[in-house]
Amino acid sequence: MERQRATFAWKCADLDETGLRTRIDTSMLTLGGLLKHLAYMEDINFTRDFAGQALPAPWAAAEGRPSDWIWRTAADNSPDQLQMWWREAVDRSRLVVRQALADRGPDTPSASPDGRSYVLRRLLVDFIEEYARHTGHADLLREAVDGRVGEDPPGRPYAYSASS
Repeated sequence: MERQRATFAWKCADLDETGLRTRIDTSMLTLGGLLKHLAYMEDINFTRDFAGQALPAPWAAAEGRPSDWIWRTAADNSPDQLQMWWREAVDRSRLVVRQALADRGPDTPSASPDGRSYVLRRLLVDFIEEYARHTGHADLLREAVDGRVGEDPPGRPYAYSASS
């Protein structure tokens, strides 16, 4: 999952509002929309549903809004705001995962406030799939912006460690 996050971050890096708002043909997807969506999904899945904590801003105010609210409103947010929301959500998720792995391992059940049971192992597998799908979208969008292509960020190989 960390490799997918790193690749996604690289696809969204160093872009202004125009770059984050670029669309392909008739699709409504944008890199800014993907940043906001994945930040929201990180907090929904790890912060709220797994850890049983309240959603932080701006997601708490999003409850009850139409499901496309995240996608439609990303263009109203600055690149810095979108990047910050995503980074902070990922940091919260990493902390939740580290604590669960240290306490009880990958089969740790959730503390979900809705009474449903989530198991960390399944959530991690689901999230790898979520990032893989959206990183593919990001790859196409970024290529349309400035030609950036590639599977991994440049530089040293990303550390595949639960503690990173």
